[in-house]
Amino acid sequence: MRKISFLSAFLLVGMTAFGQKNLTIEEATFGQYRNFAVENLVSPQWRKDTKAITYLDNSYSKLVSKSEEGNWAETTLLTKTELQNALKGKFASDEFQLRMFPYAYSWIDKNTLEFEVDGKNSKYLIQFDVDKKEVKNGTAFSSEGRNQTISSDGKYTAWLDNNNIKITSNSGQTITVTSDENAGIVNGSDYTHRQEFGINKGMWWSPKSDKLAYYRKDETMVADYPLTDFGARIATNKNIKYPMAGMKSEEVTLVVYDVNTKKSLTLQTGEPKEQFLTSITWEPSGKFIYIGVLNREQNHLKLNKYDASTGALVKTLFEEKAPTYVEPLHDLTFLPNSNTEFLYRSEKDGFEQLYLYNTDGKLVKKLGYNDVVVTNLLDFDKEGKNVFYIGTTNKGLDRQFFKVDLKSGKTTQLTTASGMHSGSISSDGTLLFDQYSNVDTPNEVSIVNLKAKKSTNVIKASNPYLGKTNLPKMELVTITAADGKTPLNGRLIYPANFDANKKYPVMVYVYGGPHAQLVQNEWLGGATLFDFFMAQNEFVVFTVDNRGSDARGKDFEHVIHRNLGQNEMADQMKGIEFLKSKSFVDQDKIGVYGWSFGGFMTTSLMLNHSDVFKVGVAGGPVCDWKYYEIMYGERYMDMPQENPEGYEKTSVIYKAKQLKGHLLMIHGAQDPVVVQQNSMEFIQACIKEGKQVDYFLYPTHEHNVSGKDRIHLNQKIANYFFLHLK
Repeated sequence: MRKISFLSAFLLVGMTAFGQKNLTIEEATFGQYRNFAVENLVSPQWRKDTKAITYLDNSYSKLVSKSEEGNWAETTLLTKTELQNALKGKFASDEFQLRMFPYAYSWIDKNTLEFEVDGKNSKYLIQFDVDKKEVKNGTAFSSEGRNQTISSDGKYTAWLDNNNIKITSNSGQTITVTSDENAGIVNGSDYTHRQEFGINKGMWWSPKSDKLAYYRKDETMVADYPLTDFGARIATNKNIKYPMAGMKSEEVTLVVYDVNTKKSLTLQTGEPKEQFLTSITWEPSGKFIYIGVLNREQNHLKLNKYDASTGALVKTLFEEKAPTYVEPLHDLTFLPNSNTEFLYRSEKDGFEQLYLYNTDGKLVKKLGYNDVVVTNLLDFDKEGKNVFYIGTTNKGLDRQFFKVDLKSGKTTQLTTASGMHSGSISSDGTLLFDQYSNVDTPNEVSIVNLKAKKSTNVIKASNPYLGKTNLPKMELVTITAADGKTPLNGRLIYPANFDANKKYPVMVYVYGGPHAQLVQNEWLGGATLFDFFMAQNEFVVFTVDNRGSDARGKDFEHVIHRNLGQNEMADQMKGIEFLKSKSFVDQDKIGVYGWSFGGFMTTSLMLNHSDVFKVGVAGGPVCDWKYYEIMYGERYMDMPQENPEGYEKTSVIYKAKQLKGHLLMIHGAQDPVVVQQNSMEFIQACIKEGKQVDYFLYPTHEHNVSGKDRIHLNQKIANYFFLHLK
């Protein structure tokens, strides 16, 4: 009989009350951004030194504008055809077939756009005069080039040719900056320190465009790690450099190349060689470079100032230490028209906030406000007296705009509607582009005149699901953490056609680790449509952001130090207590699903609380932190040599014998983040203990299963829950 009801569940997928259809698995995977995309502006940007906002039209074929001067009526600035004709006129030897207007554009000044386009033969980094409809500066470089970055004067573009740097001038001359033949020497890469510490670039032009600072990463001493390529007739190994916790790390320096003299010098960042160089910032004068030098233990940061012409250390401005870890994530932000004062972001006093320092290392003023965590630093006003940012409120559920007076430190909250606000400030600081949503509001976009306190509505989006699918009820809930005092944010999605007299199975969706927040006061509550798909198939779907997750401050996160998963599991079990208090929850049918850190949490919960969780799906899971990389792993766990008890306690491999329920483990064979050895070791431990476990491999995918194969993944997860919990 169980098989018959399982078949019936599949036959009924797609049927709901009132004639509305359930989500298909494809809609549950991509519909949030396609079929049911909420009305919004595409790539909105303030035009510099104007009171105009620009964005792409719905066909992605032209750049349009709304301005205060034009009473916010829409006008066309530049069409895809005009841009394509200008490119053909400038680069007659190449061909351009633009599918859409460049999405990732930015304003350099009032009239100049910067963007990248592909020709048939080359890539191009373009600075375009919108008024004259012509290419102002354009640099062609290899179609295989990467990480291209243009100098502020538009004359040079630095780019990567494999592991070496080249600079191409807009006259077509190319300079070879580095010529390392050993693939273990990597120059200018944004993958330095595995992109931890907020690193998203590997090259920085000086303000005067005469020097290029870049990372030089020596990973020749890091062990090779094999990834198997199954596509060849005989499978081959592709080696990557993977610095595992407790083992040899890469050695990184910062080099400055002078475009005029064609000479390079290395900044004297000193010993030990295994350290992390972060927060790379040129002083506006172009004479000095600032670097956050973090020790391998990640508990002692020095903000150093270096002479860009000699490489010498000028001074250490200040130091930051912590008994847990220090995590620098941002470059310095110099005040407008100042070579001597800058903003620094740190959580040293409990919440990531702003501090105003001078270049002598003196703290001028703390600019923090209550328990607000700064999530996005925006811009200054025209006079440079105030700076704007987005920060957390409502126990991390909301984001609001703030303005802080740099002299007095007075902070003003600019938006009040509860929800997740995002947007930007006009370059003179008088207009706010504000878009927000909450659990009841799909999207509202307004332009706010901050002086007149007048708001102009641009978009008030309707619910894109009405009349198309019966989206189940969702609500945000609050539970108390295992410490007995900390409130945690949760999200509960009820089964479709909910009947309080019935009992339903549960899917707990979990992540639980740093730098992630799953529950927010936004449209759909931060959930994906896959969560609602499972609810439409008569599951209660529940998520709670435990201590250790993002946007709640230092103490909230740092409870994880040296014991990953332990306090997180304790909080998740408080979520289970909350669920069990509901009469409609079937306490014998509770499952859990998560990916990456969530895969680690899923497996941990299945083993440590095997009487509660009957089904688990663990994707890309860390199974033993000694198999994870240095930069992330040692921050939270220290080295295995320093914390053997913690590594043993948090390893799921040693607990394989505790498995009772049905566990499906999924991994990408090409995963360079959580290497497949993690899940292989766990599977071997299950075999040794005589425990049955299900396993699925995506042969061509890395850490995440993307593209159309994501549909296959979601169907597999859903089927596993249908089979074992329905």
